[in-house]
Amino acid sequence: MSNINSKYTLLPEWAAQSAVMLTWPHKNTDWASNLTDVELVYKELVKEISSREKVLIVCQDISHQQHIKSVINSDEIISQCQFSIARSDDSWARDHGPITVNSANGLRLLNFQFNGWGNKYKSSFDNAINQTLATTSIFSSELVDVPFVLEGGSIETDGNGSLLTTENCLLSASRNPDFSIETWNKKLQQYFGTENILWLKHGHLAGDDTDSHIDTLARFCNQTTIAYCSCKPDDEHYPALKAMEAELREMKNTKGDAYHLIDLPLPDAIYDDGNRLPATYANFLIINKAVLVPVYNDPQDELILEKLSAIFTDREVIGINCLPIIKQYGSLHCLTMQLPAGALVE
Repeated sequence: MSNINSKYTLLPEWAAQSAVMLTWPHKNTDWASNLTDVELVYKELVKEISSREKVLIVCQDISHQQHIKSVINSDEIISQCQFSIARSDDSWARDHGPITVNSANGLRLLNFQFNGWGNKYKSSFDNAINQTLATTSIFSSELVDVPFVLEGGSIETDGNGSLLTTENCLLSASRNPDFSIETWNKKLQQYFGTENILWLKHGHLAGDDTDSHIDTLARFCNQTTIAYCSCKPDDEHYPALKAMEAELREMKNTKGDAYHLIDLPLPDAIYDDGNRLPATYANFLIINKAVLVPVYNDPQDELILEKLSAIFTDREVIGINCLPIIKQYGSLHCLTMQLPAGALVE
């Protein structure tokens, strides 16, 4: 396929950023039972991001905003934060935040529909967040409504015409039931300018309720490198992750070259009420001059940080404790949405 008819080009995560968007949790979300611990993770995220770029924080209301400032508790850090008011159902900004693309007329923020990962959870407030933010004139770019469901955690780009995704998620009947792979190929090319669509048939994590978002399984680190989840042979994930690894080895970029693969072994199994949680190191966030990596107080944490440091030689690699976050079946990347340079009004 040629991307000749595409109006847009999806920017890779390592492109220069204006800010990272966070939708702060509150007592009316599923975080209520461990909100204090979760807010400490958010505080650490804000600290690390704010030293390198702006942080856009979505608050429920003014009192919530004041509470967030008291949690952050640093005038210097708060000065790097932009607070906006919008009701929210949950906190997963990766999936309800805008996806930024380039166009002939500059940046555009695409507002895809969000239906709670296939109507699993309430999502009407989250689905309206981008429109609410756009009315406050914080975006320097046009917000473009897109009339079908797509979550930011379900797509990855190498920044050079290739897009990586999973059949389990995009072809799920509860999102866009009329979309075939052929339809998706055309839509992804149209909205992201990616002529080379790479589909994974295999790969999942126990406890994952996103239907195998790619950002939990395999991630582009640069134009030539993919980091992916692996596990020991006695792990329940072994057959699916080995099959996924075999698929990744066969994938080619737009030049016909294979990608360099780096395996990220899963942490030891983490359980909550007897259910395994989808803990993964692949859910890292690339920001200006740093990579923030979820860690789980696991013996493997240091090995993963070393592996990623060897890839991201131009960025500081920083571990963020995500044990409180994984209790709600997501991790660090899921909480965040990067906004490329120029997306916000300065």
